[in-house]
Amino acid sequence: MSKTVELVLLIALAGIVTADAASNNVTDGPHSCGGVEVPYPFGIVDDTGNGNFRHGEEGFRVACEAGKPVFPLIGDRKSVPMGNFSIKTSEVTVWLPVRWQCYNPSGNLNGSSDYWNINFNNKRVYRLSSTHNSFFILGCNTLGYLWSMLADDSAYNQLIGCTGYCRNNQSAVDGVCHGVGCCETSIPRGLIDNKLYFIRIFDDVNVSSISFSPCDYAFVVQKGYYTFQTADLNMNLHQAPRSMPVRLDWAIRDSPTCEEAMKNKGNYACISSNSNCLNSTNGPGYICNCSGGYQGNPYTEYGCTDINECDDPDACGGTCENTQGSYKCRCDKGTHSVNPYTTPCVPNLTRKQKIAIGASVVVVVSVFIIIVIAFFWILAKEKRKMKKLFQKNGGPTLEKLNNIKLFTKEDIKKIRKTSTYIGKGAFGSVYSGRIEDSNQAVAVKEPINGTSADKGQFVNEIIIQSRVIHRNIVKLVGCCLEVDIPILVYEFIRNGSLDDILHGGRKVPLSMGLRLKIAAESAEGLAYMHSKANTTILHGDVKPANILLTDDFVPKISDFGISRLIATDLQHTAHVIGDMSYMDPVYFQTGLLTKKSDVYSFGVLLLELITRNKASHSDNNSLLRNFLDAYTKHKSVTELVDKELVELDDPELIQSLTVMINQCVNLDVNQRPEMTDVEERLHEMLRRYDSK
Repeated sequence: MSKTVELVLLIALAGIVTADAASNNVTDGPHSCGGVEVPYPFGIVDDTGNGNFRHGEEGFRVACEAGKPVFPLIGDRKSVPMGNFSIKTSEVTVWLPVRWQCYNPSGNLNGSSDYWNINFNNKRVYRLSSTHNSFFILGCNTLGYLWSMLADDSAYNQLIGCTGYCRNNQSAVDGVCHGVGCCETSIPRGLIDNKLYFIRIFDDVNVSSISFSPCDYAFVVQKGYYTFQTADLNMNLHQAPRSMPVRLDWAIRDSPTCEEAMKNKGNYACISSNSNCLNSTNGPGYICNCSGGYQGNPYTEYGCTDINECDDPDACGGTCENTQGSYKCRCDKGTHSVNPYTTPCVPNLTRKQKIAIGASVVVVVSVFIIIVIAFFWILAKEKRKMKKLFQKNGGPTLEKLNNIKLFTKEDIKKIRKTSTYIGKGAFGSVYSGRIEDSNQAVAVKEPINGTSADKGQFVNEIIIQSRVIHRNIVKLVGCCLEVDIPILVYEFIRNGSLDDILHGGRKVPLSMGLRLKIAAESAEGLAYMHSKANTTILHGDVKPANILLTDDFVPKISDFGISRLIATDLQHTAHVIGDMSYMDPVYFQTGLLTKKSDVYSFGVLLLELITRNKASHSDNNSLLRNFLDAYTKHKSVTELVDKELVELDDPELIQSLTVMINQCVNLDVNQRPEMTDVEERLHEMLRRYDSK
C-alpha cells in the first residue's frame, strides 16, 4: 500500500503597483505595538487602512492585533506575527505555521493543516533570506519540493527539493538531518519576485512505517532555531499549533539600483543627511544606511544622528573629544602613547628613569656588540682552522684533481640531513644520504678519531682511490678536508655486501652461475688494482663484507683502509691491520703486505662463496682447516659445499674451484697464483658453465 501527501506553502512577497506619489516624511502615526518598535518605512495601519508607512509600497503596512505586530495577509490566513524589524541589516522576522499531513494505519489520509496558501500581498518588497533560512522536510520516504508559481496561477516551476528516507524506526537519529527521517537544504537567492511559492510533498511508503512515522512536515525556518528530534516524526509538531520564525530580506524595490533611485528625487528613500545608498544583495532594489560615525534611521529626514564615540571607554586611551561623524583622541600634557586611539596614555619618564633606561640601552647594545664581535671572531677562527686542516690534509694537491669533488663542511651537513645509518667498521661509521644539488645517492664514511698516522692513511686513501676508475671498484665521489680526519664520500651501492647476501638475515638464493659471476668480476677489480692501475695498489682487507653488490649483482670492491699503508711502495708496516679471519698468515707474521696477501684473502672468500659458511678466526678458522684437511687427504669436499650447489651435476667445476682455492691459500707465497691468473681462470669457468 502507498500513501501520498501534498503540502503547500505559498508565499507571495512584494510586487510593484502603481500608487499616488506621497511624501517620504514621517507623519505622527503610531510606530509601536505591544512594546515592539516598528520603524519607518514600516508603519502601523488603523482600522481604515491608513498609516505612517512608505506609501506606494504596500509591503511596509503592519497591523497591530492583540498587542502584536502582524502582517496583513490574503489567503487561508488573515495575518502572521512579525518582529525584529532591523533598519541596519534590512531584515524582518515573520512567524509561519508548519504544513503537515498524517495517515492512519491503513495508509489513508486522516488529517492535515487547515490552510494551503499564505500570501503576504501582491507586492515584492521581501525575499526569503538565503543566508539565514533553511528548508526542512520531515518524514519517511518523503519527497518535498519548493516550487514557484506565476502570479496568475498559470504555470509552475520546480526550484529545490529535499528527500527523507527511513529503513526502520531506528534509522533516524536525534540532531542529525542528512536525509534519514529529516532533510535540510538551503534557500537560493532571489526567491519571491512577482511569484508565488509552495512546498509539495509526495510520500510513497509501506503501511508498516506509519506506526513510527505517520506524518510528514514541511517548513521554512530561521537557521539554528529548529533541531530535529525523532519524536517529531510521530505527530509532535502538530499536536499543538506550531509556527517557525522566518527571516525576510526587505528593500526599496521601486528602483532596481541606487543609481536609478537617485534620479527620482521625489521618491528617493535615503532622505536623511549623512546617509548612503546600497544596492540590495537579494533581488533588485536598494537599502539605506547611515554614514560612518552616524546611527539611526536613514529613511527619515533627520534620522541619522552623530555617534558619540567618547561614550565608549575603549575608544580612547587619553582625552576624547567628539566631533560630527568622528572624534579626536589625544594624550594630556605629561603623558604619551604610541597611538592613543588604541593604546592608553602613560606618564612621561622622569629624568632618573631616562638615565636608567639610557644606561640599560648602553649595556644591552654593548653586550650585543660583544656578542657580534665574538661571533665573527669564532667564525674567523673556525675558517682559519678549516683552512689549516684543508692544507694539512693535502687540499692544495687534491684540488688539482678533476675527477673527485672537494666537499665543504657545510656540504656534509646538508647530506647528513637526509642520511640513514648503514653501519660501523674499523675505520669509522657509514651513512647513506643525497647530495643536495644533484640528488645523487652517496655513502658518507666518517672516520673515528685516531692517531696522526691514521690521518695520513685517510689522506693516502683519497690519493689512491682518485686514480682508481673501474666498474668493479666503488667510485670515490669526493671528500671533505675541512675536518681533523678527512670524510670520504662514495657512490652508494644499494644492495648491500656479499657478506649480507651469504650470511645475513636477507639470504638470497645464489646459482652457480651468479656465484661465478660475482667471483670473476671481483677478481677482475683486484687484478686491475695489482697490475693495470698507474700505481700498484694492494687492498689488504679482501673479504665478503668489502664486496658490495648493485641491484644487478655487479660486485664492487670497497674499503681501502689497508691500501693506504703501501701507497708509496711501503710494503712493511709495524701495524698489521685487517680481519684475522681472512688475513694472510705470512703478512701477519712478517708485516710484509704483497699482492699474494690479497690472493690469500680472496681464496678464503671463494671458499665462503661455494660453501656459504662463514670463516671465523675465533674458532681457529675451522672452515679453512676442514677444507685443507679434506683436500690434502684426497677426500671429497662435497660435504662442505653449499647444498644449493651439491645437486649440480658438474663435479669437474667443483674440483676446479677447490684446486684454485687450495692454491690461493698455500702457505708458500710463491706457489700462489697472480690475481690476473685467478681472474682468467674464473672467467673461463663462467663461460664453460654458461655454454652448458
